[in-house]
Amino acid sequence: MTTTVNDMLRTYPADLGGVDREAMVRCIEECIACAQACTACADACLAEGMVADLTKCIRTDMDCADVCNATASVLSRHTGYDADVTRAVLRACATVCGACADECARHADMHEHCQVCSEACRRCEQACNDLLAALG
Repeated sequence: MTTTVNDMLRTYPADLGGVDREAMVRCIEECIACAQACTACADACLAEGMVADLTKCIRTDMDCADVCNATASVLSRHTGYDADVTRAVLRACATVCGACADECARHADMHEHCQVCSEACRRCEQACNDLLAALG
């Protein structure tokens, strides 16, 4: 399947250094999707009547969105690649996605947007862990 992320990695003029392009594409795309889901979930939480009960969820959503956006950006840059930085960013993203998935899951029975967000966070967490494993 061709996507903009895949096309950009495919057209990068230098060698990607043996990085598993499929895992990289999936991780970048899951980070972008998770950031969007977290942003939308935080906004939806703000629209709920019980917003005070969702403060931690909103904060976690916003933190996760920021880290996912940063991770997608770091993974999209290859010139001067530093594997240690990439691994650290991936570990941080997997950690925050796991925390956000857990927090959103606490509210999923009452708020469908939290269920959708939790699932997006789990997919991103897995994609980050898969790319970490592929990097060795």
